[in-house]
Amino acid sequence: MGYSKVKFEEGSVFLVTGGAGFIGSNLCEAILNMGCRVRCLDNLSTGKQENVDMFLGHPGYTFIKGDITDLNTCMEACEGVDYTLHQAAWGSVPRSIEMPLYYEEVNIGGTLNMMEAARQQGVKKFVYASSSSVYGDHPVLPKVEGQEGNLLSPYALTKRVDEEYGKLYTKLYGLDTYGMRYFNVFGRRQDPDGAYAAVIPKFIKQLMGGQRPVIHGDGKQSRDFTYIENVIEANLKACQAPHEAAGEAYNIAYGGREYLIDIYYGLAKALGADIEPEFGPERAGDIKHSNADISKAKRLLGYDPDWGFERGIEAAIEWYKENL
Repeated sequence: MGYSKVKFEEGSVFLVTGGAGFIGSNLCEAILNMGCRVRCLDNLSTGKQENVDMFLGHPGYTFIKGDITDLNTCMEACEGVDYTLHQAAWGSVPRSIEMPLYYEEVNIGGTLNMMEAARQQGVKKFVYASSSSVYGDHPVLPKVEGQEGNLLSPYALTKRVDEEYGKLYTKLYGLDTYGMRYFNVFGRRQDPDGAYAAVIPKFIKQLMGGQRPVIHGDGKQSRDFTYIENVIEANLKACQAPHEAAGEAYNIAYGGREYLIDIYYGLAKALGADIEPEFGPERAGDIKHSNADISKAKRLLGYDPDWGFERGIEAAIEWYKENL
């Protein structure tokens, strides 16, 4: 179960782009704990130095402050690397609707730079972050790879394009690429602040501070909330997947379905906060319901997530209690 039994050759070098971000910093931590070396590339535009301060002085850790939109930076970062875990991107569906040109530059141009650098530098495996947003308005649940609808945001489009480049780089150049279609990841070090913060950390911080959170829509939207440990497992197992599994995208989730209003009241109860939510307008580009069929990742990557929602939310609450 999980990734405790995943082993890599001693001295293996991982590059984690966006390594100072929420998912990236957790990947850096897991890799260092396995005894491997990690190179963290981040321009700190959305990542935070404090997320990786704990690794400073670790003999296996190197930090590169740089931008994936610069090919030379990507080339230097990939030199001597065995595995690239490409997490660097700008997230948030609403923000992408406001800034489509920037999302094109970073999420598509930057990812293409990283794939090209990985190809030229002989990286063995290129694992990259995609998103459940690529399913768009396709109504069927659970979401199955190959059954996508019309895209609803520039963010979703950038991730779909990344997947198409991933397919091409495997087919044309032999670079083993694996797309991770994340479903609403949550857990330690996820930023609770800002207009585009993810809903779980935002609710937790507001409830802890006695504030009244806003739910966009009626709260009856559902998500396959996925604890960070499952995402770490998926990335590491993709690095050990066979070539036959490359050039594909995979749903990375737990396979559950939680309703936002239920999560809200569950968090309020756990935090002892007797606060009713405020309901606001639905957000443009949001998918109403999302839950994943993870059988493809189980079959081809050996993905076997063992952190369900309840266990994950308990761990997340404890982390925010200690760190906010």
